[in-house]
Amino acid sequence: MADFKKDAKELLDAIGGKENVNAVTHCATRMRFVLDDPSGADVKRIEDIPSVKGTFTQAGQFQVIIGNRVADFYNEFSDVSGLEGVSKDDVKSAGAKHMNWLQRLMAALAEIFTPLIPAIIIGGLILGFRNVLEGIQFESLGQLVVDGQLQFTNAGAPIYNSIVNVSQFWAGVNDFLWLPGEAIFHFLPVGITWSVTRKMGTTQILGIVLGITLVSPQLLNAYGVQEILAGDVQTWDFGFFQLDKIGYQAQVIPAMMAGFLLAYLEKWLRKVIPEAISMIFVPLFALVPTIFIAHAVIGPIGWTLGTGLSQVVNWGLSGTFNWLFGFVFGGLYAPLVITGLHHMSNAIDLQLVADYGGTNLWPMIALSNIAQGSAVLGMIIMHWGDKKEEQVSIPAAISAYLGVTEPALFGINIKFVYPFVAGMIGSAFAGMISVALGVTANSIGVGGLPGFLSIQTDSMIGFFIAMAVAFFVPIILTIFFEKKGILTKWENNHLPIPKLGQ
Repeated sequence: MADFKKDAKELLDAIGGKENVNAVTHCATRMRFVLDDPSGADVKRIEDIPSVKGTFTQAGQFQVIIGNRVADFYNEFSDVSGLEGVSKDDVKSAGAKHMNWLQRLMAALAEIFTPLIPAIIIGGLILGFRNVLEGIQFESLGQLVVDGQLQFTNAGAPIYNSIVNVSQFWAGVNDFLWLPGEAIFHFLPVGITWSVTRKMGTTQILGIVLGITLVSPQLLNAYGVQEILAGDVQTWDFGFFQLDKIGYQAQVIPAMMAGFLLAYLEKWLRKVIPEAISMIFVPLFALVPTIFIAHAVIGPIGWTLGTGLSQVVNWGLSGTFNWLFGFVFGGLYAPLVITGLHHMSNAIDLQLVADYGGTNLWPMIALSNIAQGSAVLGMIIMHWGDKKEEQVSIPAAISAYLGVTEPALFGINIKFVYPFVAGMIGSAFAGMISVALGVTANSIGVGGLPGFLSIQTDSMIGFFIAMAVAFFVPIILTIFFEKKGILTKWENNHLPIPKLGQ
């Protein structure tokens, strides 16, 4: 304890003294400060203190890594400083004052998605494994035969068997794994609406019920893009108007919008409805209108955006400046995954395959998956040895390389911003190269590294060139951004080294 007392005094002086501390608390391994003047902290001096294992800044908080005995250090710090700790929520609130709008948005997203990360990671690995079992064709397994007929693509290339075509055991495993896979991703809006109400401090069971109404079996699955675009949708008929019964399976933004609407509506109702009857009328008047607005307003907006996206993509792929479109689409595909609008690309891919015997859109999607996975790999390289972070980052990278990017996006890249941007840049250049070289896929396949198996033979070299760009550029940019403090700087221009599990 004597060493901690000396180090605590040194830390107090190095952060600018007691007068510079707005709030202080600690978590499992770190002291967490909100400083009135962040530039008053001498980072080099702090990191030279024997008990300190590193520093970083996140969410407006200056955090000092102590280790497992942080509680003992915190007690000594309180004794020498005379500062009383506050709750973590109070520290977060104080730290938000030092954050710009983008940092506040990222912090809010992190709070919403952090509780969902374990499920998203395991779901990504499951779907990636299923992609290998059912999506990859192996020439060594022979050509696919259906009803006694050898199968060929529209371009005349043979279609080979996947693992599930030749093994009943693996076919059964693949079928069974869809149970948790569907639960995690198709029903992700349930987790999101629950997490939003949890963050907002409102009734969590109402968030769960709201989420279920967005993915109910009564609704047309959001993956049924062709039926939606064709208008083949059942409706709720109220006589003088109708509402389409469209679901929000796997969609993020509509679920978040509905969740926040429910939370704010519930908070307002609790202020205006007498407490004696609030148990009945607050849930009723918060939940039912939110469900109606989600389907009457959010749904039409989402699908209008999706239809517009389809038209823009068709125009871009056939235009004179298609290479520029490849750059833009490649860079923006990852944000489209976040919104759920990426589902619309399947309809375009299928139409391109039917009309032209292949699609030059899908290769860019595979390249975007690789780029986001490589951005995570850049984080792994920079923080190698951080076992806690690797529990999230390594499975997330593997999942992205197998074609499922949600764990990488929500677990790492969006949370820290700069790897997300690095992945977008790498994907943009890879998409531009892919379109410029005329890379075409036989059809929709397994995104990520196995994507080359779906590429037409005469496009293979071009795809490997684009794949190399998607693989290496995000790694290099992620490392460069972190070392130079680009998109990571706080007000005091100290480079934050982000960690997970805040």
